[in-house]
Amino acid sequence: MSTFWRIKVDGWLGRALPGRCVFCLTPLPGEPPWCEACFSELPWNLSACPGCAEPQPLAARGRRCGHCLRRPPGFDRAWVPLRYDAEVAGLVQRFKFDASPRAGRVLLELMAAGLPAEARGWPEALVPVPLHPRRARERGFDQARWLSERLGRLLGCPLVLAQRTRDTRTQRGLDRGERRRNLRGAFRLTSGLPGRVALVDDVMTTGATLDALAVACRQAGAEEVQAWAVARTPAGRH
Repeated sequence: MSTFWRIKVDGWLGRALPGRCVFCLTPLPGEPPWCEACFSELPWNLSACPGCAEPQPLAARGRRCGHCLRRPPGFDRAWVPLRYDAEVAGLVQRFKFDASPRAGRVLLELMAAGLPAEARGWPEALVPVPLHPRRARERGFDQARWLSERLGRLLGCPLVLAQRTRDTRTQRGLDRGERRRNLRGAFRLTSGLPGRVALVDDVMTTGATLDALAVACRQAGAEEVQAWAVARTPAGRH
């Protein structure tokens, strides 16, 4: 990991969990705040479709998946460093449903570590995936905005907030096509966007939510759109 990210982010985890690995709680002699074994064994999304970040076999690394070839998403490419599995799934659940700041800081650190230099300097604005106001009130926490605000400070990149214009039904149990139809026209931006924007969410499942938001961003003036998330759900677990 680069010195830049250690300086910017590792301090948070050192203060939150001083002297112990954030995954196995093994005592550590110093920084970073995890042991090398745990970090290397995380479910990194190393072989992923560059279009939608869906995990791919090693033999297909660097090539677009069949879904992207048949129907390219509204965004140009995706950066999602981890798979939604094992320790990462547990962190996301604690962050998303329990509003755990400790889990959020770890996920932010992992996302930052997984973004290549070409991605970090690319966007002119970040657009978090918005919750509908009713759901935001019920949950009391907007995980995509939380991540985007802190990631934006790290990158020196402004946020532009989108609106969710209708409270769509849950995506759970819907197939890829049903998810797209469920979210059609669900987002709106009331201000113009710069040419390059990155959309931010915690988990990317089929990409339907980010696809619908990308369409709204292009209507608001964005010329190039990327989709960023912490973790990608493998095919078959949607």
